[in-house]
Amino acid sequence: QLQASGGGKVQAGGSLRLSCLASRSIPPYNINTMGWYRQAPGRQRDLVATITRGGGANYASSLKDRFTISRDNAKNMVFLQMNSLKPEDTAVYYCNADIRPLSGYSYLNYWGQGTEVTVSS
Repeated sequence: QLQASGGGKVQAGGSLRLSCLASRSIPPYNINTMGWYRQAPGRQRDLVATITRGGGANYASSLKDRFTISRDNAKNMVFLQMNSLKPEDTAVYYCNADIRPLSGYSYLNYWGQGTEVTVSS
């Protein structure tokens, strides 16, 4: 249901933009909150940022000055602009979304496959 892309290797101070596409077969109004989480080696998966369908954003407090989440409802996409990257930002970044299946009434939570970000010093 979710396909993340845009990860890669970058030097400290650089930028990356992650993209996540929810299946085009899903009507945009069936997608509620979308977001990004990350998991560094040996650590738990942590919140990076979420954004509601109306554009309300929530960030991990330590990241909001460098990261910006946005979405394009018409294209079923969510983005994460990451600036001034640091080695500690190295992690696998996962896309997440609350999606109501066509045949269902409730929203279910889905994860994308993850995209790897490596920041070298």
